[in-house]
Amino acid sequence: MTHPQAATADSAHPFDQLTPHAILAALEDVGLFCDGRLFQLNSFENRVFQAYLEGGDAIVVKFYRPGRWTDAQIEEEHAFALELAAAEVPVVAPLPLRHGTTLAHTQVGGQPFRLAVYPRMSGAAPDLERPDTLAWLGRFIGRLHAVGARKPFIHRTQLTPATFGRRAVQKILSIEALPLDMVESWRTSVHHALDAVEAAFDGVGPCAQRLHGDCHLGNILWRDAGPHIVDLDDACTGPAIQDLWMFLSGDPDAVAEQIRVLLEGYRCFATFDPRELALIEPLRTLRMIHHSAWLAERWSDPAFPIAFPWFGTAAYWTEQVTILKEQLPAMASAAHRATLSSA
Repeated sequence: MTHPQAATADSAHPFDQLTPHAILAALEDVGLFCDGRLFQLNSFENRVFQAYLEGGDAIVVKFYRPGRWTDAQIEEEHAFALELAAAEVPVVAPLPLRHGTTLAHTQVGGQPFRLAVYPRMSGAAPDLERPDTLAWLGRFIGRLHAVGARKPFIHRTQLTPATFGRRAVQKILSIEALPLDMVESWRTSVHHALDAVEAAFDGVGPCAQRLHGDCHLGNILWRDAGPHIVDLDDACTGPAIQDLWMFLSGDPDAVAEQIRVLLEGYRCFATFDPRELALIEPLRTLRMIHHSAWLAERWSDPAFPIAFPWFGTAAYWTEQVTILKEQLPAMASAAHRATLSSA
């Protein structure tokens, strides 16, 4: 098959303009003068670099992917991070730049970019095998959500079956990311799965919590003082359980105990609707579908074929069909357990 939006060896991508010289010049434009040391950090959605200022301090600069967010959406992300920092929730928040703003605009090779700068922060991944770590993470996310509950997002995405599910399916089909002989089986499986996801969301009702949105272990830095959260790039409105379920793993008994410990900590600072436990597997389903759409849309970025060579193959889509079918009983079982827990 032909990969979606397949990139040729001589094709250009906006991020190709971000040469070391261009990055240093962009930082000078916002009032930051570096000593020339520059290191690219791991990021696929955006381009992120560690740079050293002339005084020796290290900063992290993020160039946002062109066309993904509006200024209003990024400014709302930054405002949330600063609001969390003001409430003493440990978060790596953007630094003020020239003229006091946290979002800057620059032109690199005729391509407009938005950029933000952050302090460098190091840390380890949390040890989820330790109950005290899980309880601490529960308290931490509870504090984050207590701040998030103060007011709604206006411009950020809302996590729903429509935005992360149906819309993702439309993108995948419009890009023609699947082999022709896989289209019907995948489309049938994904629509059955999304029917179950929608039923689960309908059973819980509206969820309007400001969230981190992508709370996986890679976005948690564990330090002597406990967890710090980074990368609010996917901040959104949705169910509170979205920022908790990615800490869970193992068999149903292990997961049940992990949920108990997490929520014991969480409820020290925020309320939790136990009906949302029925959304864990539906949210996992949405994440898988959304991830496939994300890969398909980004395929013209040369970094993606290198990092994800298996995407778009018949084996990949066969596996997706199998997983989607497996999610149907998983979602039904999760809904049953959530009903028992809420009783």
